[in-house]
Amino acid sequence: MKRRQSQWLLLVLAAVCLLVPFLPVRGQAVPFSIPLGLDRNMPVPKDNPLTPAKIALGQRLFNDYRLSSDETVSCKSCHDPQHAFSDQRMASLGIYGRHGTRRVPRLINRGYGSSFFWDGRAGSLEEQVLQPIANPNEMGMAVDEAVQRVKADPTYRRDFKRAFKSQPTSQNIAQALASYVRSILSGNSPYDRYVNGDPAALTAAQQRGLELFRGKANCIACHSGSNFTDEKFHNTGIGWRGNSFDDDGRFAVTHNEADRGAFKTPTLRDVADSAPYTHQGRLSSLKDLIDFYDAGGNPNPNLDPQLHPLHLSEQEKKDLIDFLGALTGTPN
Repeated sequence: MKRRQSQWLLLVLAAVCLLVPFLPVRGQAVPFSIPLGLDRNMPVPKDNPLTPAKIALGQRLFNDYRLSSDETVSCKSCHDPQHAFSDQRMASLGIYGRHGTRRVPRLINRGYGSSFFWDGRAGSLEEQVLQPIANPNEMGMAVDEAVQRVKADPTYRRDFKRAFKSQPTSQNIAQALASYVRSILSGNSPYDRYVNGDPAALTAAQQRGLELFRGKANCIACHSGSNFTDEKFHNTGIGWRGNSFDDDGRFAVTHNEADRGAFKTPTLRDVADSAPYTHQGRLSSLKDLIDFYDAGGNPNPNLDPQLHPLHLSEQEKKDLIDFLGALTGTPN
């Protein structure tokens, strides 16, 4: 019997060992502090452990205009730290004044994400970070050419040697950028302090708003967890025009008819600093946003079943807005 148990144990251990290289590492030590309120265990890919050298290199790349074809746009051009690493436009603005089709997503706390872009077409930050460089409406640069520009800089060659023990490649440029994005965190908000034992951290109005968030307004149905997002895709009808969607959303990735018009739930952290709202920036204020959900979204064949008219009073709407302001944190 003991021998049989030992054999089963060896088989289980072997299976685990085969899976480990493909799984993110939870609990890996990170070279920065994680603010109050966020999950202490950030998922980090096994093949791209976080180091100060990678993060510093990624930050330099993030700010470098040379990664765009005309050297006028950097990642920071759209992802402004003053606006939760987004901007105030309805759609992205790239090289030669070209406009994208969607709102710039916030980058705060994306190290906790499980899919990326509004439609979830990237499954990791390493996969996500190179796509804006190649997008003709954003930075408009072939990735291979971007690599050559980085290689041409002797200080980049030195820093890549230190961080990766190799010269710049598309893979390690992606790893450096992803490492920096993982370090962009926001927490220690009044809400976080309140739920961690400070009763004075929220005003009376914000406390009423929190009760609404968890109850009558049912925001928590989608904006759940420490990052206030379920990382799933929902159809609110914001893109429904007449008898069709002006953006198919998740459907373009899955080709599942049920996903037509669905978009990823954004985090609500720092939401008060990141207007306008939705994937097309059509709601210009938190009041507009709450009014939209109070009405039950925009009816369409794929409307999420969680959405229905809420019948919030004007005072309840104000309390909910006050609470959302309490989700503004301290950047890491």
